[in-house]
Amino acid sequence: MTVTDPETIVGLDDEETALRRRRWARDRELRAPRSPQHLSTADFLTLGNAVCGFLAIYSITTGVLVPHITNPDAAPDKHSAATAVTLLLIGSMCDLFDGLVARKLRSSALGAELDNLADLISFGIAPAYFVAVWGMVSPGSNSRLSALIALTVLLAVVLRLARFSAVKMRPGVFQGMPCPMGAMTVIAIVLLDPPFLPGLLAIFGAAYLMVSRIEYPKPQGLLATATLCWIVLSIGCLAAWATGAPGGDNLLHIGAYAQITLAAMAPLLVIRRKVGQKVGDVRARRAESRIG
Repeated sequence: MTVTDPETIVGLDDEETALRRRRWARDRELRAPRSPQHLSTADFLTLGNAVCGFLAIYSITTGVLVPHITNPDAAPDKHSAATAVTLLLIGSMCDLFDGLVARKLRSSALGAELDNLADLISFGIAPAYFVAVWGMVSPGSNSRLSALIALTVLLAVVLRLARFSAVKMRPGVFQGMPCPMGAMTVIAIVLLDPPFLPGLLAIFGAAYLMVSRIEYPKPQGLLATATLCWIVLSIGCLAAWATGAPGGDNLLHIGAYAQITLAAMAPLLVIRRKVGQKVGDVRARRAESRIG
């Protein structure tokens, strides 16, 4: 419902006019951007995303990297790995809701900048760090090569965020795979612990999709609800895997393969659409030639 300026309302008594005036003033205040000195509710969700990214890096360092350095034969701690990934999933939830909250409530002048910086930590630095650590602790790996691929992930996210700020897209779509999806795809590959070189190629593919021009739909409405349910389900699979519950390993593998499949669906659909258009053009030309 659009709130009308109470000065233009005709035919209302004084009490109702005063009530309309107060509502109009409150609505204008809520929708007006705050000054840079103030943080909105959405900004606190964005900061929560940044905190989750940092804690995920801390968890991987203390639970996986440091034990490996002190005892190279020690197995990676499942609890620390599951905690780190869960934190990034929670960060994804914060990233999902901060935009929704900003649209419903008043946003601040810092909102867009904070969002990019938080995304860089949680969906750029953190997954790149996962790849680098995987290259250090995985048998038969090459730490320098994994660090190089980790750098491509980080640079892809930096370019993706810069392009998002500079290029205007049509409503309802992202150009390139969104950073949260890209980060979780990279981490899903790491959790599967594939052979080293094929794993690096898959990670490089995820980085490429983030800077590609393929259009991905924005999570709005039913898609946002489905995304939230997917995050909750993923956290449950991680908990089952970390605690050694029966079938936990299978749940982890199913969730990781599903994440990779989900990330690959958009480019596959684009290829299918282009092939369909070319086939349609060929058939149309053949039909025209027959008529002629």
